Amino acid sequence: MSAARPRRSALFLPASNARAIEKARTLPCDVVILDLEDAVAPAQKPAARAAAVTAVRDGGFGARELVVRVNAADTAEGVEDLAALSDCAADAVVLPKLETAATLVAARAAVGPGPALWAMIETCSGVLALREIVAAARDTGLAALVVGTNDLARELRCRPGADRAPLLPALAQVLLAARSAGLVALDGVINTLDDDAAIAAECRQGRDWGFDGKTLIHPAQIAAANAVFGPSDEDVAAARVLAAAFDGREDEGAIRIDGRMVERLHLVEARRTLALAAAIAARG
Repeated sequence: MSAARPRRSALFLPASNARAIEKARTLPCDVVILDLEDAVAPAQKPAARAAAVTAVRDGGFGARELVVRVNAADTAEGVEDLAALSDCAADAVVLPKLETAATLVAARAAVGPGPALWAMIETCSGVLALREIVAAARDTGLAALVVGTNDLARELRCRPGADRAPLLPALAQVLLAARSAGLVALDGVINTLDDDAAIAAECRQGRDWGFDGKTLIHPAQIAAANAVFGPSDEDVAAARVLAAAFDGREDEGAIRIDGRMVERLHLVEARRTLALAAAIAARG
């Protein structure tokens, strides 16, 4: 995982919506995900595929990471999606409902060596196969795990409230798997659009659990995700103090700062915080 590449906010938008694609070039999200799957009606999928390829080739997204979510690999649409994306320069391809490492291997062969692969974990089988999936990360270029909370809740037949308690065991497993393989971990979407406090609260929950950012379904959710998943001024100040304290003392395993003991693992995290803050600042 690149610690210096922010993924605080990853906005899904239908590739069939030309106005949404154009607007995305001006939005402050870190990641734009052109969707060919759930957000596109069956009759519109060929046109959406062509529009996504055109958007990737035209560019204009600046520092935003440009990603395309394809249809399921076991569908004719998914096969055509991967073939179309093999000849353009998307940063990554999102594979929905991933459940096997074999699907990763096949997707890599179909899309070629260019884009990274991101796996959506949104089924019970996908959660149970996480060890197998992340074990194939190095060979297949898998770079991120994305939780599909809506589909997972539907399959579990659970009713997540504001605390998302029924989903927390699955969220924990995705995070453990991602961190074990050095992958990015993105939290699932929130369907609320008009309650800023609820959006911010769910973002804080995801951040506190350890996610790198949140997938979103509307531009109105971007500000909360960016604010919550980005390091605060206090975080940056504390990281600077810790890094400065270790300056010239890198050979020491633990040192005392402000009445507490800190170890080299805290220095690693401080440097990650500073790198992320610098990358965000560079985006303006």
